[in-house]
Amino acid sequence: MKDDSALSAFLVQLVFLAFVSIGGINAAVPELHRQVVDINRWLSEQQFTDFFAIANAAPGPNLLIVTLIGYQLGGAVGALTATAALCTPTCLLTYFIAHAWERFKDAPLRIAIQAGLVPVTVGLVAATAYLIARAADQSLAAVAISAATAALAYFTRIHPLWAFAAAAALGFAGLV
Repeated sequence: MKDDSALSAFLVQLVFLAFVSIGGINAAVPELHRQVVDINRWLSEQQFTDFFAIANAAPGPNLLIVTLIGYQLGGAVGALTATAALCTPTCLLTYFIAHAWERFKDAPLRIAIQAGLVPVTVGLVAATAYLIARAADQSLAAVAISAATAALAYFTRIHPLWAFAAAAALGFAGLV
């Protein structure tokens, strides 16, 4: 669906979202979901979940979800401009902040800001995990797989790809 007004609105949202995506795009996924699925209805819940899965499974940065949504709204031009709308503001901000951050590396305010951003980032990423699990867990088996994968990742040093492989095998067998 090519919709220039939807793409323009999405690009404006991405510029603002770029400044609050502390910790990467996964921290901003709940707001991205709210805008794209709940408010504007540019994507269905399933499309958003699929795009999230593709973006995280594909090699490269997981910000590809924005590229996929941009492509859905405006084709190749939408994909490129959406990616640029998310990346450009933070690249410029990072360039200027990095100099000040290094200059004030021992300042108490910098240390306090850095310590305060850690729990904010963890909370935003946890909100993303909850949102995606809620959308993807449509059966008791899917809930069990999500819970087992989370427990495996949190309590062991086993790589989560093993849980993904087991989940794929269960899905292929038709059990999920």
